[in-house]
Amino acid sequence: MLQQITFKPAIRLAILTFIIITLQPSPLLIVPGPEQEVQTTHPILGVHTRLTDEVEPWKIQRSLQMVREMGATWIVEFFPWAYYHAEDGGFSWTHPDLVIEHASAQGLKVIARLGLTPEWARPEDTPLNYLDDDGYDAFALFAAAFSERYQDQVSHIIVWNEPNLSYEWGYRPTSAESYVDLLRVVYPAIKDVSPDTEVLAGALAPTLEPPGSQWGMNDLLYLDAMYEAGAANYFDGLAVHAYGLTFPPDSEPEEQLLNFRRVELVRNIMVQHGDIIKPIIITESGWNDHPRWTFAVRPSQRIDFTKEAIHYAEENWPFVEGIAIWAFRYPALTKSYPDYYTLVTPEFVAKPIYEALKEFTDNDEG
Repeated sequence: MLQQITFKPAIRLAILTFIIITLQPSPLLIVPGPEQEVQTTHPILGVHTRLTDEVEPWKIQRSLQMVREMGATWIVEFFPWAYYHAEDGGFSWTHPDLVIEHASAQGLKVIARLGLTPEWARPEDTPLNYLDDDGYDAFALFAAAFSERYQDQVSHIIVWNEPNLSYEWGYRPTSAESYVDLLRVVYPAIKDVSPDTEVLAGALAPTLEPPGSQWGMNDLLYLDAMYEAGAANYFDGLAVHAYGLTFPPDSEPEEQLLNFRRVELVRNIMVQHGDIIKPIIITESGWNDHPRWTFAVRPSQRIDFTKEAIHYAEENWPFVEGIAIWAFRYPALTKSYPDYYTLVTPEFVAKPIYEALKEFTDNDEG
């Protein structure tokens, strides 16, 4: 007579786990593939991707394929210092490698924005955006390591983001002088290891906040203060944010107005300080078509305004090298008005504005 064999619960669990693992299909291998070339009639067009927290390789690849297929020649992507640099000095390049390799395979130029401070490089109980002068050398070390590793694939590096906002400066008073001190440390560190990498001063947030405001400082006043503090020697170009809000792209610029052509007021300050040769790259721009947000426009207006803005820049701004639309796609919905800035849904469904830009750059096969 056969004797019944019994197993302890732990053994049964181990057997079941082994069976499940062996029955699962092998993970899909995603490789960059042969290098592609962007076809476009408007090489000024770029997009700000949001792949920072996108972990699935196929989604990274598909996002960048769709960028190329739309006819954009370059991307802006955020690479957080806090994600990649350990206190012991080690670096983790797995995710940046993935994004940059796929971007290069699609023929896209990469502009990298660096920011966010690791816990070990900032005082206790301070937020990720907090970086004081005690951490400047550590940030410069990371920026130099990043620049050296990707010098053949990353053309520009943006140092920090919107430092004229209290939130982006660690919830403390903003200081153009302190930001220039950061540039003064980071700029030579990058240039020493990668002389051809273009360093962009961090894009200032368009804002009308007056001096002394707890929220931030007017971008025009802040830029002027940067020059007064000696910034001109420590950046190769200026990253600018230029949103249209409810105004058409040809709306006249005014100091007390936030619109697309505020870029011209920014340029005037550069010229006044003798900084005529340096280019501007618009690293965030666009219109929003949320049905109920105060600063949104209709979807048809968004399409028309975006195309008209590109035309306007091409015809009137020889100092502007590119315009990146914010934002290409989010990994997941925010369930608020930012979702209406995107060109593609999290599920890779192209919105009408994506299709319109694809046709605009002569990539519409239909």
